[in-house]
Amino acid sequence: MGARLGYAVMAVLLLVYTVFIGHRGVFLLQQGTPVTIGLGAAVLVLPGLALWFLWHSTRFARRAGRLARQLEAEGGLPVDDLPRTPSGRIEKAAADAAFERYRSEAEANPGEWRAWFRLAVAYHDARDTPRARRAMQHAIALHAGEGAGTASGAGGTTSADG
Repeated sequence: MGARLGYAVMAVLLLVYTVFIGHRGVFLLQQGTPVTIGLGAAVLVLPGLALWFLWHSTRFARRAGRLARQLEAEGGLPVDDLPRTPSGRIEKAAADAAFERYRSEAEANPGEWRAWFRLAVAYHDARDTPRARRAMQHAIALHAGEGAGTASGAGGTTSADG
């Protein structure tokens, strides 16, 4: 629940920023000089990018959450029993060992979204966020029936380190 609240707060702050910057862009356009029109148009690109980013991130989080709920209902979520440091982070060696198990599962079942979901969690635990995101995107695509039977597009699965 804390992650959802944090996301909601950040989304609201981004929307406030977008409205503020959009207002400034329109103000610059209304000035009517070539310089302010150019600056106003350039400034209006920022709210567009911010709204696209917010939409894309929210859509990804909702789809990943839907998969997590389905996998939880099936009893297929990975058990969170890895040892942690005093700060609460998962120990790297334990995450790497668990990663190997889930990597092997995804390689053995390249068209199975559940295996890719678990691999995404393992990448995340191993602190490889870009690959975690790509593996989760692949799981989402497989779940939706897109790219079924292919293992490409997940950004490689050879190691948690690189």
